[in-house]
Amino acid sequence: MDAGADTAVDAFVTHRNLLFTVAYEMLGSAADAEDVLQETWLRWADADLSTVRDKRAYLVRITTRQSLNRLRAVGRRRESYVGSWLPEPLLTAPDVADDVELAESVSMAMLLVLETLAPTERAVFVLREVFDLGYDEIGEAVDKSSAAVRQIAHRARAHVAARRPRGTVSPADTRRALDAFRLAVETGDVQGLLDVLAPDVVLLGDGGGIKQAVLRPVAGADKVARLLCSTHARVATMSLHPAQVNGHPALVLRLDGAVDTVLALRVDDGLISGVYAVRNPEKLSHMRSETALRR
Repeated sequence: MDAGADTAVDAFVTHRNLLFTVAYEMLGSAADAEDVLQETWLRWADADLSTVRDKRAYLVRITTRQSLNRLRAVGRRRESYVGSWLPEPLLTAPDVADDVELAESVSMAMLLVLETLAPTERAVFVLREVFDLGYDEIGEAVDKSSAAVRQIAHRARAHVAARRPRGTVSPADTRRALDAFRLAVETGDVQGLLDVLAPDVVLLGDGGGIKQAVLRPVAGADKVARLLCSTHARVATMSLHPAQVNGHPALVLRLDGAVDTVLALRVDDGLISGVYAVRNPEKLSHMRSETALRR
């Protein structure tokens, strides 16, 4: 391998976790993000590095463009998805939770908010709000003028602000809500669940047409509590464990040692306002080992 190839490999390895995070935040899918990284590497390996002033910026630009291409393609697939589509959960290291802004940006709740943006809006929001890139740099990545990027960023920011979690919740408050939720589910305690669920709580399930899951959102504390408690008999034959998922406390349901369901929660004002149950086995492979995310 010549010196140029060594330099290309070193730069890609150095920024790989950052590039994966960019792609994952744009796609909500680790599998699609990995494919984007492969495509990014192929284009990076063919680049004339003597013309590249900023390797990080150049790699982010390639990754963004490939993510946009993939996002437009998978958007059509998701329209025919069986039931609710949820982001692919990641088992994350403690350092992700330590970076509050990064943890919020990769939370299941925020990724679902980002799903409501148009592809270019999502790219601009992620690059500006999460990675703090300049408008000129973002413009090069999305093929827009700096002025256009500013307008898109303003529009996307307002859109997200209207839908994001209502306030910052401390990890301690989240763990308390999670512990109460876990105990109530394990014991089939409807009242215990009602005490920790927000009145307008929504439960989404993702079985991908492979595993049984609710096909439509279930809304309201009473309906969600009774649905969760109806699964008590099945849960009793499994083990329910806390885990760090997408930078936040969550629960992992295991059957015979294998991950069966990931339960991620959205907490607002100390109450659980969202329950996201991922059962599609094709989305659970990144729960075997921690995924490194970087800004």
